[in-house]
Amino acid sequence: MSTDYVSVNIPKKLYEEIEKKVVESQGDFKNVEEYVEFVLTELIREEEEETENVSTPEEEEKLKDRLGKLSSI
Repeated sequence: MSTDYVSVNIPKKLYEEIEKKVVESQGDFKNVEEYVEFVLTELIREEEEETENVSTPEEEEKLKDRLGKLSSI
């Protein structure tokens, strides 16, 4: 299965800073594109995890009640 790619424009200064990160990675990343793909994938994953972990005030209150009942056992 192949992956389709599109181009994204970023400022040259940012590109050069990322190039430095690629070199500093000592082979963890082959090029700027691989580094950017990794960083963006991680950012999206973290945001999704944060969204999944958000509790409503009602959920928090239920959790507190359950914890209170557990501590009295």
